[in-house]
Amino acid sequence: MNLIALADFNLVARHGGFGKAARAASRPKATLSRRVAELEASLDLRLFERGGHRLKLTEEGQALYERTGALLADLEESTAEISAGGQRPRGRLRISAPLLFSHVALGKLAAEFALKYPEVRVEVTTEDRPVHMVEETYDLVIRVNPAPQESLVGRVFMRDRLVVVASPSVPRPAGDDAVPAVVRGQEDMRDSWDVTTTTGPASIAVQPVIRLSSMLMVRDAVRAGAGVACLPLSLASRDIADGRLLHWGTLDAPEIALWTLYPSRRFLSARVSAFVAHLKEAFPNGTPDELAAYIDP
Repeated sequence: MNLIALADFNLVARHGGFGKAARAASRPKATLSRRVAELEASLDLRLFERGGHRLKLTEEGQALYERTGALLADLEESTAEISAGGQRPRGRLRISAPLLFSHVALGKLAAEFALKYPEVRVEVTTEDRPVHMVEETYDLVIRVNPAPQESLVGRVFMRDRLVVVASPSVPRPAGDDAVPAVVRGQEDMRDSWDVTTTTGPASIAVQPVIRLSSMLMVRDAVRAGAGVACLPLSLASRDIADGRLLHWGTLDAPEIALWTLYPSRRFLSARVSAFVAHLKEAFPNGTPDELAAYIDP
């Protein structure tokens, strides 16, 4: 197989068309078209559905792109590293990370990493949706309690848990009375929260009065005395220690585990290895208190 033709096929697939690929790579469109045609002829397969405003991969083309894209990236990276004389981190590092962790910690983490490794260009996309690492060309994904995927490997670098907190101005309910609650979006539709307290298990009846789209907004609302809320301990621990919030109990729910994920069939690049090590250095034990101290030293 012609590796140059395969590389050109991946270039066109990644950009979704010959024209876009040609402009991105400063290459003649006709050359890319000819190389892809040669590859199709050598494989006796049609790799693109031609027609319409956007080129679409066939089923065979999609399979070839997914299986060869990372390998070609590794080859290009290895060549660049060898020519540079070593395995030092360099090049672009694309990261996808969840909203809350991005907002409270990733700006500082990325800045520290960029200062440590000036040859790496860090790009962070903030989103909670699942992403396709190969198709969207991410080097590293940070996710909360991700579902197992055969194509990805990784490790936990932070563990957290949810606690129920309220401002001192919010009275504890008497009996089964419901207390006003601040919740995130439509995720929590329960009318009570089961918690563990210092005196044992308990149930807190709640009536949502505010629904907000981010945990930072929920924290601000509960600080203002709007009601009780479930917050990650890392986000609430400083307020609890300072007396701005009271700890009503720990929610009976699975722990929050933050994972770093990357493709299992890809050799771990120097820049990804360096960023994983950077996270380990920032959070050596992966505890909520470490994250709280990092957010608000």
